[in-house]
Amino acid sequence: MNTQSFTDLLSQGKTTIEQALSLFDSLEPVDLEFMIGRWQGSGLHTGHPMDGLLEASNWYGKEFIDSENVHPLLFANQQGEIFKVAPNPTAMSWVLSLPIPKNDSVKPLLMMINSLLKTEKSQARLRMMEYRGKVTATMIYDYLPINDSFRKVDKNTVFGIMDYKDIAQPFFFVLKRV
Repeated sequence: MNTQSFTDLLSQGKTTIEQALSLFDSLEPVDLEFMIGRWQGSGLHTGHPMDGLLEASNWYGKEFIDSENVHPLLFANQQGEIFKVAPNPTAMSWVLSLPIPKNDSVKPLLMMINSLLKTEKSQARLRMMEYRGKVTATMIYDYLPINDSFRKVDKNTVFGIMDYKDIAQPFFFVLKRV
């Protein structure tokens, strides 16, 4: 799939799981060095329980310092300042199991929860792992059964897929290098 097709798919804001998987499978893997830096993220909706959740909580993206030090959850406060959040298994389970609307009406509540989980400590690491037939850079959360695998769209964009052990359906997102 070329960059224009990817851009067209993203502009729709949502797609099917099958189309998202086909797109992911068509892209080339990335190595660990490629991922180093700060990335701004956005979700691609496919009917996943997390669709809209990151946006509603003012998710900013991810930061990869090196292979051992990764900040998987960056959020912006009301002033636009970026801060790091420690993923919390209990909070994740709670948010995914309750019928929380995933829109701006819950943004203050989700931002407050995130502010309570601020950290400066790395919460993940990067490894080269095989996923869907290709070895690619994969972020492994320290305290959650989640791996995020990345494929290259262009030199400043990756397409990510979150593989969460507790939910069979993958979650898709895009990261753009800052």
